[in-house]
Amino acid sequence: MLASEPRVQPVLELVRAPADLELAARCVAGERAAQRALFERERRRVHATLHRIVGPGAQLDDLIQDAFVEIFRSLAGFRGEASLSTWVARCTVRVAYAHFRTKSLLPRLEPVTDVGAALPSVEQRLLHREAARRLYALIDRLKPAQRIAFTLHALDGQPLKDVASLMDCSLVATKVRVYRARTFIERCAKSDPLLREFVVEAV
Repeated sequence: MLASEPRVQPVLELVRAPADLELAARCVAGERAAQRALFERERRRVHATLHRIVGPGAQLDDLIQDAFVEIFRSLAGFRGEASLSTWVARCTVRVAYAHFRTKSLLPRLEPVTDVGAALPSVEQRLLHREAARRLYALIDRLKPAQRIAFTLHALDGQPLKDVASLMDCSLVATKVRVYRARTFIERCAKSDPLLREFVVEAV
């Protein structure tokens, strides 16, 4: 009987980690080309994460800058246990936490995706956008930890275990945060027919 062929995925994972470690080391050493490469590679991810969690507004550009300051500041501690992209995402979530801690009120969110592109009529697009606006108004009322966990899981579609890793908390705590946020939103949506239909579809 012939021996089975070696699996490819573990090899790819072994190759990826040294590349991430090398890029991080070059950034820590102050190499501008490496820092630019990391910034160009990850800026869309950082922007998308903060846009989803915090919402659009004048503060978004400042928070993106803060995120990269945190990323470069903490890179010396990167050991390659996870991908560099995951490390960047964790730093971004920390910046979002810090932003909420400095605010007495959470900023108002607006829908951050083009939700109406595939809908057949203008009326349906308007209804969809209004429902999204009402959903984000409810998200604004969540506690920061619940808000971040809920948006990363229910709106960005990230698995709970990945959200727990990004938020540096247990899987159980993450599940509780998402559950409480979802329960609050669904309870509020019961009295709003438009939002109720949208919540079933979206979350």
